[in-house]
Amino acid sequence: MHTNSIIELNSDSYLNNLLFLKKMYGKDVILSSVVKGNAYGHGIEEFVTMAHKSGVAHFSVFDVAEAQLVKKQLPKKVTILIMGFVSDELMEWVIQNDIEFFVFDKKRLDSAIKISKKLNKKAIIHIEVETGMNRTGFVQNELNSLISLLKKEENHIEFKGLCTHFAGAESMSNYFRVKQQIERFEKIYAYFCVKNLIPKIKHSACSAASIMFPETRMDMVRIGIMQYGLWPSPEVFASYISSKKKKIDPLKRVISWKSQVMSIKKIDACEFIGYGTSFMAKEKMKIATIPIGYAHGYSRSLSNKGRVIINQQRCMVVGTVNMNMMLVDVSDIPSIQIGDEVILIGSQEKIDVSVASFSENSNQLNYELLTRISKSIPRKILI
Repeated sequence: MHTNSIIELNSDSYLNNLLFLKKMYGKDVILSSVVKGNAYGHGIEEFVTMAHKSGVAHFSVFDVAEAQLVKKQLPKKVTILIMGFVSDELMEWVIQNDIEFFVFDKKRLDSAIKISKKLNKKAIIHIEVETGMNRTGFVQNELNSLISLLKKEENHIEFKGLCTHFAGAESMSNYFRVKQQIERFEKIYAYFCVKNLIPKIKHSACSAASIMFPETRMDMVRIGIMQYGLWPSPEVFASYISSKKKKIDPLKRVISWKSQVMSIKKIDACEFIGYGTSFMAKEKMKIATIPIGYAHGYSRSLSNKGRVIINQQRCMVVGTVNMNMMLVDVSDIPSIQIGDEVILIGSQEKIDVSVASFSENSNQLNYELLTRISKSIPRKILI
């Protein structure tokens, strides 16, 4: 049992974000909560429980293992959509349990049809088409044979959705590429309609696209980072806030990460701190050891750069972040004691350490930092 730290999830903050997103998208647009990557590090079991209590009934995951976790946690009727990997061995479980899934090549479609016939149960599929991401999806010259096969096997396949994914909607440097993708997707959708094969829904928007390109909201949005209270990039936030009279961030961070002081030590001037020689004390210092390191998801790239909060003061990480420990400068905290709370992500009073501050002090994206937080750290929902 991990007792070094704890992750707290603020249900009020999540509800705030959810209401903001629903208001922006409108009641006719389905909001799919993307919980891949252990719910962006928030803990998939805890997070989907909180989200479902807040009214979310649609969840998107990457693979079958994640779908099984959501299904186990929420046995009542919710929609689960697998956007990524489904092995042939697990396809039967997927179809048997009414799990929806992306189909982006003929091999997967053939597998779905075969197992659907075996089970005498329709596979619920979303056809992903290639529009310029050049990752997964049916290409233009495959569409005729795809449409013919879908029509032929309509008794075994439920064509639920038509979808695609954009290649970097969070950055204006990709603007023309994404606009071209949107145009290609609309043409492909129109082609399906002309062929009298109309999906129940079409969807393409992630968090960034839903803000930067409102036309991509369509019938459903697949929202990841924004539901957790974070923006995909500063550009996306600037795009949203630029048209608002009140320049206030409407999102609230859901996650907090807390640990405690494990040890306190005084260091003489000119002494090196921790492994190697990356930090030398210029004067006498007081150092606190925190029982968190890169094994827990606190990046080694934050050595001599990261910040934590102790006793309402922001403290700098000094020396190299170890596997299970890190050292921070607490010279300016005379009353510090072993056991004092340490905020790795979160706030005390008006002092804050944001997830964004990690990306500013390292080469990590918000997404990367969050998904690397160890699954062994207990998650707790604050009600």
